[in-house]
Amino acid sequence: MNNNSPIILAVDTTDLAQAKKWIAATRDSVEIYKFGLEFFLKFGSEIIDNLQREFGFRLFLDLKLHDIPNTVTGACKNLQMINPFFLTVHASGGSKMVAAAVAALPNTAITGVTILTSLDDSEVLKIGFAKPALESAVNLAHIAISGGARAIVCSPLEVAAIRSSIPSEIALITPGVRPEGSASGDQSRTMTPALAIENGADYLVIGRPITGAEDPSSAAAAILASL
Repeated sequence: MNNNSPIILAVDTTDLAQAKKWIAATRDSVEIYKFGLEFFLKFGSEIIDNLQREFGFRLFLDLKLHDIPNTVTGACKNLQMINPFFLTVHASGGSKMVAAAVAALPNTAITGVTILTSLDDSEVLKIGFAKPALESAVNLAHIAISGGARAIVCSPLEVAAIRSSIPSEIALITPGVRPEGSASGDQSRTMTPALAIENGADYLVIGRPITGAEDPSSAAAAILASL
């Protein structure tokens, strides 16, 4: 394991055996593993808890909660057993909603999601945001932090602006990270891992460049060595 690794591996599968293979192959380079809504809805808390016990990793639970504060409180209380290291909530739910998650899971770094990396500026404006992605992401980061969030998810293209305007102890997590030569997939706003770190990211969410590689272990190690 590498306790200082900034890589968060996105375990984007509903195949439990495959998830175990990816984790086992990358433990020398990765300490935090991200499980999203698809995996959680299929397997639930118990299987994720079992995986943590088996492999000893830190959990990034990417559920992107977005509801009224009372509902978010109830949802978070049901996650106390697995004690996520990071748990995502949509910053657009407002500071009161973020605060509800923080109160329900005091040992978890509640993580505010700003603008999804699958959205470009035209889509951001179509959705109804008054400003393009950069300005909207900075504003949402401040909303999340005012509610007690201890981490922020943003595109690497917004990370420098957010880093310069928030306290240094707030962790910045960037998906949409692609090594040179990698396909962008469904990500619209991407950057190389080294440049994302240089711009102020603390953690990098990386999936297919590692999990889609012929040798995930070597792919993860190569990305870590490049940072």
